[in-house]
Order: sequence, then structure tokens, then C-alpha cells
Amino acid sequence: MSSTRAGKSGLAAEAQKKIESNFDPEEAVRCLHWIQLITGTDQIPSSAPAIDGSHDAFHRILSDGNILCKLIDTLLPGKINWGDKTFQPAKIEAMKIMRERERIAMFTKLVQEYGVSDTATFPTESLHEKGALNLAQVCTCIRTLGIEAQSKPGYNGPDGYWPRKSEKNVRDFSEDQLKAGQSVISLQYGSTKGASQAGMNIGKSRSIMD
Repeated sequence: MSSTRAGKSGLAAEAQKKIESNFDPEEAVRCLHWIQLITGTDQIPSSAPAIDGSHDAFHRILSDGNILCKLIDTLLPGKINWGDKTFQPAKIEAMKIMRERERIAMFTKLVQEYGVSDTATFPTESLHEKGALNLAQVCTCIRTLGIEAQSKPGYNGPDGYWPRKSEKNVRDFSEDQLKAGQSVISLQYGSTKGASQAGMNIGKSRSIMD
């Protein structure tokens, strides 16, 4: 169950429609399949062709935050207390919605702790509030998490499922090498040694008449 924001109109509605048009069902299937492989959840079919990657199905599966918390708990064990009230059933609808939002917020906080940048995560509303959904960004977050996970020691998921994380090519140069490089740059741009402005006449000269 997700909360519902008042319907948008005019330019806001057009903007929301454009955001939702960025959703890619194939990417959604890829994300859900990876989650199933990592967590073993029976709420997602184990066979990729059997997974429904539609906008509504993707939202329905993930919007309560439980599977996402199970995902990050598998990758980053010991950070989630499953006995906490956040994971307990709620009889009151308002309380149920609040706990769903808490679980989503917990997931986005922990993925950042795991190494995913803030810009690759998403606000709770993007997964929970109909009328403010941005499921394409949720896919981006899961994909980025997968790329990060593959680079971690002890990762037990499918290797090569996501693109490889780019690695920085850090090079250390000695002081002599740095000085040599500066000399090359000076030669490329020409030497100004011995140059002066003497004899230079910039613009038209001014005559003073008595």
C-alpha cells in the first residue's frame, strides 16, 4: 500500500508524465531479477522471463520497502534490526503507510553507507507516493547498488551481471618527473627569456604639438 498525493495539473502534470515516461520495463525486470538472485525472495519469480516489469508491478513489489531492506541486509549484514517496530504489522492504515516510508528511507540511507552516491538514490516519494513516482530513478539506484556490490570483496551475487565499476587510474610522479614535465610545457609554448617591450608600438602614436 502506498500513499497518494493529490493529482497534479497543468505543467506539473506534464512534468510528472515526462518523468514516468523514462521508466524502462526491461531495466525494471533486470533490477527485480538481480534482487531475486541476491535475496532469494519468493515474491519475485526466479526466472527473468516470468517477471512482470510493468510500471504498476514494479511499484507493487517494492513500494512497502520490505524487499529493499532484505536486499541491503544481504549486502550489508547487521545493519537492520528485524525486530524493530518498523517491520511489525500495523493495524491502522496511517501507521502502515508510515512504516512503509520508514523502511524505504532506511534502505536509501544504508545504500549510501554501502557506497552509492546521494545523487544515485531517490526520495521516499519517488517509490511510495502515487502522483510523485519516479521509478526510473529507483531503477538507477538499484543498478548503481549492483555495480557497487560487484566491486566488494566477498560478493556472492552473479558476477558480471552489471557493468564493471570504473576504477581511478592514480599515478604518482617523482619531483624530477614533475620538473621535466614543466620544462616540456615551457618549450611547447615558447620561451620569453630576454624578451622585452622595448621598441614595441601598440596602436597609433600620439603627437603633442606646441
